[in-house]
Amino acid sequence: MSNELVGAKFANILLAEDNDDDVVLMRHGFELAKLTVDLHHVQNGQQCMEFLRKKGAFSDAPTPDIVLLDLNMPIMSGREVLAEMVADPKLQHIPVVILTTSAEDRDILAMYKLRCSSYIVKPVDFDQFLRVIRGIGDYWLTIVVLPKQG
Repeated sequence: MSNELVGAKFANILLAEDNDDDVVLMRHGFELAKLTVDLHHVQNGQQCMEFLRKKGAFSDAPTPDIVLLDLNMPIMSGREVLAEMVADPKLQHIPVVILTTSAEDRDILAMYKLRCSSYIVKPVDFDQFLRVIRGIGDYWLTIVVLPKQG
């Protein structure tokens, strides 16, 4: 059986993650899952907002189809990023998947109150991590209809 997702669409994905090991795992996971994505990476929430708003070094950045957002980042947290995205009419249509280590009920509830699209607790085992990435790809790139950019 093929690892490739049948009917998967190409997607620009923005990963806001300050842990370099998680970034490497994410890139490797998308490659192993054979997902056709352009994975862009920023280290903190401030860079995330600059990317989304095409400011400074990110003036030529594509509008992502999905944002994978860690909650606990320096300078500007994922919570603050999501709150700004929801308040900005130019950004509020972009699906935001929280991908974090926190399984705290209060964090989960707070993110859904801010209208995150999904909340996923990062697995510590690589096989489970790959399963999560495939699940993200299967759901967001084959089942869900995303708004067209432009």
